[in-house]
Amino acid sequence: MADDETSATAAEDAALDAALAAEHAAVWGYGAVGAALGPGDRGSAAVAEAAHREVRDRLITLLDERGTEPAAPEGGYQLPFPVLAPVDAAALAVVLEEGVAAAWVRVLDRAVERTTRALAVEVLGAAEVRAVGWRAAAGRATATSALPGLPTG
Repeated sequence: MADDETSATAAEDAALDAALAAEHAAVWGYGAVGAALGPGDRGSAAVAEAAHREVRDRLITLLDERGTEPAAPEGGYQLPFPVLAPVDAAALAVVLEEGVAAAWVRVLDRAVERTTRALAVEVLGAAEVRAVGWRAAAGRATATSALPGLPTG
């Protein structure tokens, strides 16, 4: 039984570390989002970036407390498409939020501790709320997903 618990905890920690990597990418990506927005529209990007920084910092602390080496940020990230206009920036923000949501769904799937599940649900909800706003700014349907982060179709 102890081996099963150790294995489950290791799987949870690995999922948290993958979520940390997604949060690092989101923090970096929001720099590109903000750069492509007009001065009056950068506030939303700054708020989203700050939210991802806060989650990133919580994850680093949590993984440190568990004795797990937290994932380090990459030096840079490849954007999925050129970000040349505000609509591109909004579309990138959607990609960032959906990527974070997918990582947190994996955390939820692997969670063995109640506090980990609660954190995953909290972050998933916040990511989906931000994604809805960015979808609107990108000219996409704003309908929210009942289960954000899961593959569609």
